Amino acid sequence: MKLFYIFVFVSFLYACNASKKVLTAQDIINNAIAKHCNGNCENSTITFSFRNKTYKAYKNKGIYEYERTYKDSLLAVRDVLTNDGFKRYVNDTLVVLNDDEKFKYANSVNSVHYFAQLPYGLNAPAANKVLLGEATIKGKQYYEIEVTFDEEGGGKDFEDVFVYWIAKDDFALDYLAYSYAVNGGGIRFREAYNKRVVNGMTFMDYNNYKPDNLNIELIILDDLFQEGKLELISKIETKHIEVSLEY
Repeated sequence: MKLFYIFVFVSFLYACNASKKVLTAQDIINNAIAKHCNGNCENSTITFSFRNKTYKAYKNKGIYEYERTYKDSLLAVRDVLTNDGFKRYVNDTLVVLNDDEKFKYANSVNSVHYFAQLPYGLNAPAANKVLLGEATIKGKQYYEIEVTFDEEGGGKDFEDVFVYWIAKDDFALDYLAYSYAVNGGGIRFREAYNKRVVNGMTFMDYNNYKPDNLNIELIILDDLFQEGKLELISKIETKHIEVSLEY
């Protein structure tokens, strides 16, 4: 009888362990997007201001239009990035641009929208996700996810590398780091703050840090951050956020 109870106990422990699913990088990203988007990111219109410019993101069933408008002296500039490409209007007149200009302006518009809507966008077809491990930041446990991009579909900045720290308890995106090659290259570490929910969607501002040299791996930036060895260089703040849902 004693052996029977031991067998039952061991079987119970095995069943409990077997029922605990080991999360993949894709699982973690999916959960993070679900937490931040609440199912609304794919079908919404978002407007916000950032550094004296107004941004608008329209998304509906795979169709998207990212817009940026601002005044430059006496000129009213409207940049529009869609599934079909990039266009610039000045005083409501379409401007003819060369390929380098189109890329520069499109990349600038896309970058602001990308960071403003994180973690939405991490399931892009060209994105590759790898679970690097786990870390503890300020006493809280995180998954460390590396994201890289294929050359095809990843844009001219496909060589950029990102690391995201996603909380194990609630899948919140609290920290990120990235390296970039444009304009001489650089490394950044961002700490999310001022989280707020607008019409079911979560938005964040960021403290923007940099290390004192570029010869380091992104995955150790969380350690340098906790040791106070990163320099705060700016704050990334989105204001006047409005969200309407498209169904």
